[in-house]
Amino acid sequence: MRHEHDHDPLPPLHQGMSDSDFAAWGTPGLAFVKRVVVDNQTSWSIHAADGTAIGVAPNREIALAAIIQHELEAASVH
Repeated sequence: MRHEHDHDPLPPLHQGMSDSDFAAWGTPGLAFVKRVVVDNQTSWSIHAADGTAIGVAPNREIALAAIIQHELEAASVH
């Protein structure tokens, strides 16, 4: 039984947005680091909130410092 105050669900908010636009929506100032192996050396890859790789650092501390230096905020993703 429907009542006059019942409404159909709204369409998804991201309808009409690209996947990358939706991923970055509201998070352009966030970045995260991920441990990677490059040429048999452990390094830390720096990523924008949408997952785009934006840099590599030799250790986690330098990666986090680079995020701060570029006026971004480090987000924990684990």
